[in-house]
Amino acid sequence: MDRPHDALSSHARLTGDRLVIGIDVGSTTVKAVAVDPETRAILWSHYERHETRQAEKVLEQLVAIRNAFPDVASGNVRTFITGSGSGPLREPLGSRFVQEVNAVTMAVDQLHPDVGSVVELGGQDAKIIIFKENKKTGDRRAVASMNDKCASGTGATIDKCIIKVGMAEEQISRLTWDASKLHRVAAKCGVFAETDIVNLVKSGIRSEEVMCSLADAIVMQNLSVLTRGNSLRHKVLLLGGPNTYLPFLQACWRQRIPEAWAARRYAYPEDVPVEELIFVPENAEYYAAFGAAIYGLHEPVEVGVFQGVDALKRFIRQGRESALGQSAGPSLVSTGAELVEFRAQYAIPEFELAAFNPGQEVRGFIGLDGGSTSSKAVLIDEQGEILCKAYMLSKGNPIADTQHLLSEIQGFVKGQGATLQVLGFGATGYAANMLEESMRADVNIVETIAHMMSALKYEKKVDVICDVGGQDIKVLFLVDGEIRNFRLSNQCSAGNGMLLQAMANQFGVPITEYADTAFRARRSPNFSYGCAVFLDADRVNFQKEGFSKEELLAGLALVLPKNIWQYVVQIPRMAQLGVRYVLQGGTQYNLAAVKAQVDYIRQRVPGAEVLVHPHPGEAGAIGAAMETRRVVQRRGYSTFIGLPAALQLAYTARNDESTVCNFCPNHCARTF
Repeated sequence: MDRPHDALSSHARLTGDRLVIGIDVGSTTVKAVAVDPETRAILWSHYERHETRQAEKVLEQLVAIRNAFPDVASGNVRTFITGSGSGPLREPLGSRFVQEVNAVTMAVDQLHPDVGSVVELGGQDAKIIIFKENKKTGDRRAVASMNDKCASGTGATIDKCIIKVGMAEEQISRLTWDASKLHRVAAKCGVFAETDIVNLVKSGIRSEEVMCSLADAIVMQNLSVLTRGNSLRHKVLLLGGPNTYLPFLQACWRQRIPEAWAARRYAYPEDVPVEELIFVPENAEYYAAFGAAIYGLHEPVEVGVFQGVDALKRFIRQGRESALGQSAGPSLVSTGAELVEFRAQYAIPEFELAAFNPGQEVRGFIGLDGGSTSSKAVLIDEQGEILCKAYMLSKGNPIADTQHLLSEIQGFVKGQGATLQVLGFGATGYAANMLEESMRADVNIVETIAHMMSALKYEKKVDVICDVGGQDIKVLFLVDGEIRNFRLSNQCSAGNGMLLQAMANQFGVPITEYADTAFRARRSPNFSYGCAVFLDADRVNFQKEGFSKEELLAGLALVLPKNIWQYVVQIPRMAQLGVRYVLQGGTQYNLAAVKAQVDYIRQRVPGAEVLVHPHPGEAGAIGAAMETRRVVQRRGYSTFIGLPAALQLAYTARNDESTVCNFCPNHCARTF
């Protein structure tokens, strides 16, 4: 969403021999501008994600500015800094700090004196500024409100939800606003919003509708809460990365703000096009940085004088290291030998696909796990051995997802010249109920039982099964091969795979590289376990302190077992649960998460043996396939409509007033 600008912007020539630099260090990006103090024109600008390397990115931009203006002496350059991540950089830079709201206000006063309100959405905070005029004096007074304690209704929430709906960046940038099919999303809390988004995806709501619903929830949340009872005044300036780069969000503001004006009987020029009343200005992403520079022009000339980059370099090399060493926690691994030994024991074995002969008839059973964020399927033979696996991120429609996976399995068999005869089909997970009815699945097995059967297939003696998926956590307690108790978490994203993936995404790290990145850390910040919102707030604070992305990812992995065992399970004495633990779920492909889990369990359970399922992501699908095989072989026939019919199954999706659930005050939208 916040796209980096790789090219530098040159807008005008310097008229004198002085330069003012404004720097905005945000929670996800660094922006800098060089301003002519005489004309107040932006001469140079740059914007990019810092991926927790705030100090390094600021250094790069300062060096670039010096190279762009080699004739300006350092004593004639002044720097002013703003943003949530600016704290540790003020002293080494010698910069004067400018509060964010003041910076944005100064920029708007300079560039748009006729603007009545500002709505800025950042990566981690939101601001609304309303300019009120003193009718007697003509002076303007800025009334500001800011949300900087929670990521609700900001770019961070949008980023996470984009991952959950499975839309690519180019799809998001082309998405158009459509208010005709909106669904309820709670935007007051980022965690509740994410939970609602996942539920909509599970219900088969189209990704475009889900994202428009999120945009509407964010807009209405900010209009109702951050305005603090005031009405936005025209014209309205939209600032910040989400408002700049998401056209559907801009369009949502343009619909909802006039509706709020009409409801409050606020008089505005209705004959003026709404695009002129509510608009994104040129250089919208630089307003805080530009405002910091303008603020500096009102300060004495000796304030903020640039002293060079040597102090910042020393801070990067030494000062940050010294400060972090006093408060940081341990790393995931202490030595290279420890890491080598761990990888040798816990690396997931590479799966070898079955090979078939041309003309061979392959007879088998298919099990499918329709999960919250992904769907998995496996094909097993009549003896229960796995022949192939299929995986995909859920697109929101269980039938379409199933058809895709079945087609992939069929293609694997046919690609070798063989034919596939499906002897039975079973399902588990969120999609199971729909597949039982639409495809007459032989088995609709509860997830807990599916995961238990899968674990016991590979380990005959198991005391505890810990399944960490994309959106939920399941911990099963077994006695003599039977489930005696369990704990589930499916309401909050704290401590699950999606949280780790979303955090890695914010740092520009592919989830497949999470473990390698985290293992490089020599220390880790001490995250507070529990609510994902608090974890995200911790992440922002740790970034300000200078922790690297490697250290942050290590800290997030280390807090995962605390969320599982202290937040979800809440059983003080883990030793009473047994000594053989099996880890399952797609999150276990992340060896950093596995290392944290293994160490946590072994520290609390003397003699504990911690094992990882050989197919952790497909454990539920394997359990469904095993139960299907058992049921069909015992019964002697299958109810499954057959592979050709399943692949050609036609359906219509309906989501309107007639499908709204009225059994409670929430009135949830459903898809039939």
